[in-house]
Amino acid sequence: MKKKILAVAAIAIGLASPAVSISTSQPVQAATQSEKTAMRTFVRNVMDQNNVRGSAVIIKDGEPQQISLGYGWYGKKIGNGNPKVVYPTASLQKVLTAAMIIQLINETSGTNQQFTQYTKISRWFPTLRNANKIAVGNLLTHTSGIRATGSEVNRGYNYSEANAINWIVNNINSTAQSSVGTYYYNNSNYILLAGIIRAVTGKSYEENFQERIVNKLGLQHTYLYQNIPSSMTDAISYNWNNGSYRNAAYVKRSLASQLPGAGNLFSTPMDYYKMQVGLTDGSILSASDFNYLTHLKSKKTDYSGGVYLKNNDSLKMAYGNLAGTHFGNWFQMTTDNKNGLILFLNQTNDNESTVKSIGYQILNYIKPNTFSAN
Repeated sequence: MKKKILAVAAIAIGLASPAVSISTSQPVQAATQSEKTAMRTFVRNVMDQNNVRGSAVIIKDGEPQQISLGYGWYGKKIGNGNPKVVYPTASLQKVLTAAMIIQLINETSGTNQQFTQYTKISRWFPTLRNANKIAVGNLLTHTSGIRATGSEVNRGYNYSEANAINWIVNNINSTAQSSVGTYYYNNSNYILLAGIIRAVTGKSYEENFQERIVNKLGLQHTYLYQNIPSSMTDAISYNWNNGSYRNAAYVKRSLASQLPGAGNLFSTPMDYYKMQVGLTDGSILSASDFNYLTHLKSKKTDYSGGVYLKNNDSLKMAYGNLAGTHFGNWFQMTTDNKNGLILFLNQTNDNESTVKSIGYQILNYIKPNTFSAN
């Protein structure tokens, strides 16, 4: 991977159901070139007017279209949307970690490694406090009661997967916890799930992700951080502040290494679209598996298995960013994958509400009166 020199710079505009239902309706006519051009113009105008830059995939009537604005790396004048650029998916990775857990639940059925959403995690983490009370489903729904902090504070050390997971266990043990069943969003839950994947398969999370996600879908622009080839570059993020882009920042290897399963995945919005489709078409999970994942018994909110479901399960969504950077990722799609938005922004004002507001403007243009504002 290319070494980045981060200079503070002003940046000019760069142009570079409970069951989930799967639609069986006849495909609509493909968008005309003029319709695609109008969509492109609208999306880029919304980004420009709101002083953000990034890359997006717009899905309308089952047809994805990539639209980008600005620079993925201003200093090298590499535009967003350039095939060399990959973006941190941050918490949007969690649904893929969760999907691999469901794969393993299915694969181990009837074996001596069999487990379910109800299996206590003391099987894999005997020294973890309250592990005999916390079930796999609690990790998947953030209802473990774990409230440990510091997972996104860069400790300046390149961790192995095993060491990153051990650090999390020790950190949880030294932190006060809430009662099991209490919802509290925490990266620790998904880092522990990465540890379960390792323990059940006898392979690293990295190997499992490559075999179960990347290879299955034939993804060409999706990597765990340590595997980004030298021919590619991960995006640099910038902060909108007083009329110019400043405070260049990127995800350092040390930070990514702390977050196996929860924030060390880099991809493009088009590859991420393929992952979302794969979660119900049988490539990664079947539609019934995805329904199981998103309706776990420990669920306390709209969140289950890495995504939020809303509007009577007709919509799925998740937001992600990483502390110390200016990335803002948000996806919202209909659960039949026919319409929606995958938004990877690398130049923002560091405000989740702003990112969602921008996305919602675009979603209403795609399909009015369909989507949720948050």
